[in-house]
Amino acid sequence: MDDRITIIEGPPPIFEQVNDGWAMGLNESPSLSVPALTRLRTFNGPALVQRCYNAWHNRNSIHLHYRNEMGLEQTAPILAARNVDTQEGQVLLLWVYLDGETVEYETDSGDDDQMDDEGDSHL
Repeated sequence: MDDRITIIEGPPPIFEQVNDGWAMGLNESPSLSVPALTRLRTFNGPALVQRCYNAWHNRNSIHLHYRNEMGLEQTAPILAARNVDTQEGQVLLLWVYLDGETVEYETDSGDDDQMDDEGDSHL
């Protein structure tokens, strides 16, 4: 199936919020879609990037298929792909669109350490 990239094993992908203007500008849909980035380890990154390129070159879409935290199958349209060689192996970077009505953000403000320090000072 050349119209999808499927995560076969491992945990669900972690999606990072994307604030890059180019990614935001690609959303030409009437529905609210949120661009996100996920990083996936792979053994065949260049072939997966080529699969994306071939789909886009032929004016077709390609989707990431994965299971969410509850084990339910989900899909997300892929809008960009890049393979990166690291010391641990190949990492496939996928920029995808997630449904804006179901996205929940986790933020790390770094205040945990500061709060602990403040809490200790009041003892």
